[in-house]
Amino acid sequence: MTASPSGGEAHVILLLDAPLMAFGVPQVDEIGRTGQFPGRSQIAGLIGNALGWTHSDTRLLQGLQARLSIAGVLLREGEAVRDYQTVDLGQPFLDGAGWTTRGVPEQREGGSAATGTHIRQRWYRADAVVLVAVGLLPAGGEDGQPDIAAVARALESPARPLFIGRKNCLPSLPPFAGTVTSADPLAALAEGMRLPPVAARRLEIAGRSRGEDALLTEWPARLPVPASLRTPAMPDGYDEDVVFDSRDWANQLHGGTRRVRRQRLTGWPPAKPAGEEATR
Repeated sequence: MTASPSGGEAHVILLLDAPLMAFGVPQVDEIGRTGQFPGRSQIAGLIGNALGWTHSDTRLLQGLQARLSIAGVLLREGEAVRDYQTVDLGQPFLDGAGWTTRGVPEQREGGSAATGTHIRQRWYRADAVVLVAVGLLPAGGEDGQPDIAAVARALESPARPLFIGRKNCLPSLPPFAGTVTSADPLAALAEGMRLPPVAARRLEIAGRSRGEDALLTEWPARLPVPASLRTPAMPDGYDEDVVFDSRDWANQLHGGTRRVRRQRLTGWPPAKPAGEEATR
């Protein structure tokens, strides 16, 4: 695993590719919608899972989330699909404890959803492929761990199986594509296009598309757009939005925000087999 020779900081490149993916956004009642890009809490959870952390490691997860700087581009946009779920919680076989994915029984507690018919909707992204660049800000007074090298090792050989958003969203390919060295996550996305797993997947996608190279991209609002990338019509500005993608891990609540820009960009490296300048 080596980095691109360009200057800057090391970034991990994730190739998120699965039949179904879910990127959490604010939930209203029993409707769990999904965005098009992963947020910081999801990336922190993915990395934490790879490192072998649990939800009780709140200090570690909170520290990691605060250091994350991410950008994403849709190699294939896919579509939103809804899973309509209903269950009669009063059925006898649902009484008592149930087994969890951790291999231990868990008792059902009271509440408004303890009996009767429970209905909820869960939305997913189907047939999407998302490339994500992940950078780590300095750790301040901490010991600097995990660093990018430790994150890359964990993602390459995770402590537990990884999933993309929900536990039924299993990846079609290993999410870890490699590392690059770039000035920031947006520039790292362009470098990541040359990594062999990404280049191979882009060739497959290009063979089934109409050759559209204006790819929807999301990046931190503070970052400039590299000169090599541009918008198709060269408008004066970019779509700017506030995303609610931070988590209070100690209290298991979402609430933090950040400002991002979102626009279609062109000028990406052509979809062809990767050369020697970027290897896994």
